Amino acid sequence: MTLQETFLPRTNLAPRPRRLSLRRILVGGRIGDLGRFPRYLAFALVGGTLIWAPITGYLRTAPLAFKSGTSLILPGSGASASMNLNGIGQASSYANSAFSSNSVSPTETYKRLIGADRILEAAARSLGVSRAEFGKPRIDLVDQTSLIHLEITGGTAEEAQARGEALLAAFFAELDALRADEQATREDSGLAAIEDYRNSVAATRADIARLQAETGLVSVDQYDAIVDATRLLESRVQDLAATLAEKSRSVAALEVSLGVPAGAAAATLKLFADAEYIALTEESALHAASLAEARSQFGEGHPKVQAARAANAKAGEAALRRAQTVTGFAPEKLETLDLAPEGARADLLAQLVRMDATRAGTASEHQTMSARLADERAMQQVLAAPAARLQDLQRDFTVAEAVFASAIARTQSTKSDVYASYPLVQVLENPSLPDRPSSPNRKLAVAAGGAATVMMLLGLLLGWMRSAVIGRLIKAPKAAT
Repeated sequence: MTLQETFLPRTNLAPRPRRLSLRRILVGGRIGDLGRFPRYLAFALVGGTLIWAPITGYLRTAPLAFKSGTSLILPGSGASASMNLNGIGQASSYANSAFSSNSVSPTETYKRLIGADRILEAAARSLGVSRAEFGKPRIDLVDQTSLIHLEITGGTAEEAQARGEALLAAFFAELDALRADEQATREDSGLAAIEDYRNSVAATRADIARLQAETGLVSVDQYDAIVDATRLLESRVQDLAATLAEKSRSVAALEVSLGVPAGAAAATLKLFADAEYIALTEESALHAASLAEARSQFGEGHPKVQAARAANAKAGEAALRRAQTVTGFAPEKLETLDLAPEGARADLLAQLVRMDATRAGTASEHQTMSARLADERAMQQVLAAPAARLQDLQRDFTVAEAVFASAIARTQSTKSDVYASYPLVQVLENPSLPDRPSSPNRKLAVAAGGAATVMMLLGLLLGWMRSAVIGRLIKAPKAAT
């Protein structure tokens, strides 16, 4: 090698091969070094293949799936029912709004109910498929609303819609079954109480019937009527007693004035109304006149006087016998008769008889009323305790009957409250018929592949530029100092 060759630059020397070092792997080479490009291109091709091969295979082999959507809504208002019972009262029931409680969410309850296994199995059986083939719906609750949104997939649009319809039918059937079971449970629990009320009413009614049969007292009103009648009868007896005393005094005063008892006055009027007695009296008077005339002419022993005396005595005896026959008085009592009832005295005798008859009638009425009053008082005393007992029993019967009737009314009114535990739910949007498949989502897959490809290219770009970036980052603190 000459000196010229030694000091002259080597322009035709072949480049020496670069050795692969750890620093070059970590730091990289110069940006303008195109010798690295084949490696980066290979990485790009391999990465693109790894990204797009699965996406392409998925889009070509994945089965189509259609998604049917349904919306349910729960009305927020409560429900009430009222029933007026004539003579008993009012029975009412009220169901609060489904959203009135902060501790229980009806939408969350229905969400769990829709996704229950027995509902999904019932829906699958209605379509003739298995539970696994039917799938599980996606249930979303819309915030700040009472909406429930359902989504279920199927192999075709019609199949997805049919599955949505079957799911709704199974859900509503289960709701009806739950409500019916609740009503039956409530009714069964109420029947025991109603039976107790019925037995209580029957027992009280039997006690009332037994007491009525033993005492003859039908009702407390009857006892009150007896008390009122006794009070009126007592007042009537007192009035009759006063009237009787007044009439008795009037009769006694007239008897004293006439000197004839009332009975004798009546007998006198009866006697002097008898024609035979009057005739005998007149005949006796004639014989008495003949006797007086004979005595005035002859002595007591003269035959004419004796004949006249005998005729007079005979006529008097005949008149006395007639008087006894007419009046029924004994001979000694006939002396009390007034034998001169003529003129005003006869009127007074008749008045005395009338007053005595009135007094006797009043006395008889007073006696009858007094006996009746005694009987009424005795009955009132006997029925006092049974009447109080009957009043208690009738009050108990009224209360038991009212409770019994209200229990029945409450049981009947609760039948209209079917949404108390399971609120009303309505279909806001029927299962839709999708017009395009929901899976596979080609746009999403392509977008995902494109994003992955961009990210891979950005990674390769950063790898290509890492030497300059690392050098700048290393020099940056020195420049700052």
